[in-house]
Amino acid sequence: MSYDVSYNYEKERQEAIRAGERALNSLSSAFFELKSARNWGLFDLIGGGFISTLIKQSKMGKAQSFMEQARYDLRNFSRELKDVEGHIDLDINLNDFLSFADFFFDGLIADWMVQSKINHARSQVEEAIRRVEQVLERLKKDE
Repeated sequence: MSYDVSYNYEKERQEAIRAGERALNSLSSAFFELKSARNWGLFDLIGGGFISTLIKQSKMGKAQSFMEQARYDLRNFSRELKDVEGHIDLDINLNDFLSFADFFFDGLIADWMVQSKINHARSQVEEAIRRVEQVLERLKKDE
């Protein structure tokens, strides 16, 4: 029985691209919600009141859901990249890097602390987007 190695590589590369695009989509959605939460948080800091607090918390909840989806998608992307191992590395330590999805709503005391956490998560999501885009670009160059 013989196997067509180029076909298998192409199939695995396409699966990795699709997994990377799913991860990029969930990261982008998280980034959008974090950006919106940050804006509402700024408004809340200058006296936005109860409604702005509710909207900000809603945006944070949506962002957290997207970040949890991104964690799942990035793990899948990482697994798919192992199938094309030797060619491309995600270069993200998933255990450390994706801990940003864990800290929301953990003992939030004041609005400024929330704002700091939003900004930190936003930075991490932005970095993950950059890295996934780089890996996808390298994968797509093989086409």
